[in-house]
Amino acid sequence: MAIRLKVKNAEMGKELTLEISPDETVEDVINSAAEFWNKDSGAYIIRRGKQILQGSMKISEIGVLDGDVVELIPDPEGG
Repeated sequence: MAIRLKVKNAEMGKELTLEISPDETVEDVINSAAEFWNKDSGAYIIRRGKQILQGSMKISEIGVLDGDVVELIPDPEGG
């Protein structure tokens, strides 16, 4: 079952809605959003609230629900 996840680009103030499966990883979300906005996926991370999400985590593991919003932010440690 697909989950609609809103990805907010913190730099641009824009939002993208992705349909993803629970088996996809946070890194898959980063790659899709970076490709959409023509950014280098290695230079970004995903934040949910105050929590930085690990790229290897599956969407099902982090408890994302349909319609949730995450932020695509520049990696503070560099990409």
